Amino acid sequence: MERVILFILLMIMTVVIVLQVFMRYVVESSLTWSEELARFCFVWLIYIGISYGVKRAKHIRVEALLTVFKRRGKYIVNMIANILFLFFALFAVYYGFSIYQAIKGTGQVAPSIGISMSIMYLGMPIGMLLTSIRLIQRMYIETQMYRASEEIIDNDIPRL
Repeated sequence: MERVILFILLMIMTVVIVLQVFMRYVVESSLTWSEELARFCFVWLIYIGISYGVKRAKHIRVEALLTVFKRRGKYIVNMIANILFLFFALFAVYYGFSIYQAIKGTGQVAPSIGISMSIMYLGMPIGMLLTSIRLIQRMYIETQMYRASEEIIDNDIPRL
């Protein structure tokens, strides 16, 4: 699901930016709405991308630490890292929705595209909620793999 959303957002953002460059330097007339739309897409792209990074185990971490441990130690370190990341993600969901509600309450609208600014701020809590779901899935599957004595490989787990 994240991959399709990311592709669509990236394509919209790319087309809008290329169109803006064309209009500005060839036609010599800027579009008023392009930068805001690109910004909205970029914000959503970042937060949905975090969820996709968790799914594919592409988030930043220190691999050198894991080389010191055997299978059980790697599992424990991975679980601790995932739990800490989950707490952060849930914290971001809670406060992200608080920020969304505050912005929505002001009725602030993006001037050139006429969309509520709360839509842009909704990207963080939704992206982090998806990240939380992916983290829970990853912890569940890694626990199943550990109990079945399977080696946990940090890339795209097919069952995730």
